[in-house]
Amino acid sequence: MSRVHDETFRALQADVAELGMNRRGFFKLAAVVGGGLVLGTRLTTAAETDADGSGGQLNTFVHIASDGTITIYAPRPEMGQGIKTALPMIIAEELGARWEDVNVVTAPVDSASFGGQGAGGSTTIPREWNRMRQLGASAREMLIDAGATVMELPRDELVAADSTVRHGSGRFMTFGQLAGLAAKQSVPDPDGLVFKSRDEYTILGKSMTGVDNLEIATGAALFGIDTRLPNMLYAAYQKCPAIGGRIRSANVEEIKTLPGVVDAFVLRGNDDPRQLLDGVAVVGTSTWAVFEARKRLQIEWDERRASKDSWAQIKARAESLYGQRGRDVTLDKGNVDDVFRDNKNTTLAAFYEYPFVAHLCMEPMNCTAHYRRGERSKDSIELWLPHQFPGSSIPLLSREFNVAEERITVHQTRMGGSFGRRVFSEYVLEAVTISERVNAPVKLTWSREDDMRHDFFRVGGFQSIKGAVDPSGKLVAFENHFVGMQTGGRPVSGSSFGPKQFPLQNLDDGFVSRTMFGINTPCGPWRAPGSNTNAFVVQSFLSEMAHVAGRDYVEFLLEILGEPRWFEPANVQSLNTGRAADVIRLAAEKSGWGREMPVGSGLGLAFYFCHAAHVAEVAEVSVDANKKLTVHRVTAAVDVGPIVNMSGALSQVEGSIIDGLSTMVGQKITMEEGRVQQTNFHQYPVLRMPAAPPVDVHFIQSDYTPTGLGEPALPPLAPAVGNAIFAATGERVRKMPLTELGFSV
Repeated sequence: MSRVHDETFRALQADVAELGMNRRGFFKLAAVVGGGLVLGTRLTTAAETDADGSGGQLNTFVHIASDGTITIYAPRPEMGQGIKTALPMIIAEELGARWEDVNVVTAPVDSASFGGQGAGGSTTIPREWNRMRQLGASAREMLIDAGATVMELPRDELVAADSTVRHGSGRFMTFGQLAGLAAKQSVPDPDGLVFKSRDEYTILGKSMTGVDNLEIATGAALFGIDTRLPNMLYAAYQKCPAIGGRIRSANVEEIKTLPGVVDAFVLRGNDDPRQLLDGVAVVGTSTWAVFEARKRLQIEWDERRASKDSWAQIKARAESLYGQRGRDVTLDKGNVDDVFRDNKNTTLAAFYEYPFVAHLCMEPMNCTAHYRRGERSKDSIELWLPHQFPGSSIPLLSREFNVAEERITVHQTRMGGSFGRRVFSEYVLEAVTISERVNAPVKLTWSREDDMRHDFFRVGGFQSIKGAVDPSGKLVAFENHFVGMQTGGRPVSGSSFGPKQFPLQNLDDGFVSRTMFGINTPCGPWRAPGSNTNAFVVQSFLSEMAHVAGRDYVEFLLEILGEPRWFEPANVQSLNTGRAADVIRLAAEKSGWGREMPVGSGLGLAFYFCHAAHVAEVAEVSVDANKKLTVHRVTAAVDVGPIVNMSGALSQVEGSIIDGLSTMVGQKITMEEGRVQQTNFHQYPVLRMPAAPPVDVHFIQSDYTPTGLGEPALPPLAPAVGNAIFAATGERVRKMPLTELGFSV
């Protein structure tokens, strides 16, 4: 944030606090700030305000300066999903602004003013869609009121467009000229606002380059790892390779004598991987110095309470359950046993396996912290933090360090990827604890090895599936024994298969049971949690069932979907069979589904619904005699409602597909004696550019409320590729990664 905008914001905060947050008072106040119009929204509903209309909190701000500059504060964390560009586009569209006049500024982390400042689950767009439209439309109406007053023209003959209020006669005034007077107008009733229709859009639906793209391309953009402060020290933190190990001894005195090392010491943790584990901190004058010094550490670990997880043992135990049912029954619908016993029906059973995987953010975990000791216990903490929910660190730090929340400041930085990894705060606690110890600002940086060994992994698992088709080739029964993982008696993130899983909702006979293994390996959300593995299993197995039935998979899927309807609960967050059928048909059409393919080549289709998005994908592949796989093209059909930023939407779908393929081909995390076996890219390969296929994306721009795109295009990729491999070779893919089956790319 620039100095001018920072001072403007702080002035607003002080004046709003003095006014007691009265809604209309706030908007009238805005006229005097910078000689322009500043507009904000409140988080509370009318029912939550006091009887006199006071109370509430601010969220996003729009500032129209007298020179015509329109500044929009973006409160949500940017991690590559494009939200810093998309949300201001919604406001600017309803405002009637020229996008060239808009300056987007990252908002300070301040929940009292901006509310919850987090991003995840592909939920930011649907949550903010109406509020951003209201914000833009309210400002537009106030500008039109001001224009009608100054130009002495009927307001219903005026329109806001191109950052002006104009009349059909050609007369106009700029937003900058009207901003001061506009702030004195009555605030329109949100219920009376009329939003633009899609055919009136001049900004939304277009391709707009990201507001930070130039800075990123030129190296000027600042990520968390780029933070520099006066007198800053640098730190590395060595934890036990087996999660939960404690320190018995370490050669810290020797480490202190090494070049560039300022201090080295043992930190005692609380055994919670989400907070602080035992480790040795090395602090010095550069990241290089502390990384080099850490190589000389000699630590004796007490691993009696550490993880003993073994992937080999987990796998052997799961395989022994193939064909059995779990004791925990989560769905018993109809009578699958009678269907399976019916000799007229054809049954099929299969066993699927998928591994633990890492987030592998290009920017490893890092945090810069400055713990300042104050008089009379008035300590303070300041952070420069790449985090999906940066404000969540404030109450945690307040509790752990006994520092008042108002004395904790968090500066939100851009993230070099997250995919669910940066929802945890253990690296934040590490940085603050080290800073407190050395009484100086400290930047803690994890190495790639730290990042991989101490991740919160996508959980692995197994599914034993059985299905039946009747003589007409119709799917009539589906059974799943889900073998998942739990910690402390609760399933870890992404380790579930529920009764609402497709196709169970459209079948009369279904049965789901589960067996859960206890693990100590930390797991967490990974791009499209649960869906990224369940889609692989379900869409691969349904394709197997279609083949057994002798039917085309597109036809088979459409029959399962049935007539257009909403699944319960009937709202935009639920599967709509009509929207699902539309994307399946579109993907099939655009990919040339059903065409004759050369020997060794094949097409595979998969559909999945998650994060309120309907997505179908077709992969075109070829496999040679040495099992070298080439993915020639992936065609995607997507319905997430109206597209906000076409450029960002394409990037999200393309990125999800490449990410899904990279993960499917060769990525796997294993652990033995609690130790993660993979440490860097040589053991955990990332898809190289020559192997990345062209991605052909087609959007159905329906009129439903728009939903997010950061995750839903990933789950269909793996089953689409697996089904295509079967079409090309006759070999079924029931395990990931593909390298386990002898494939290469």
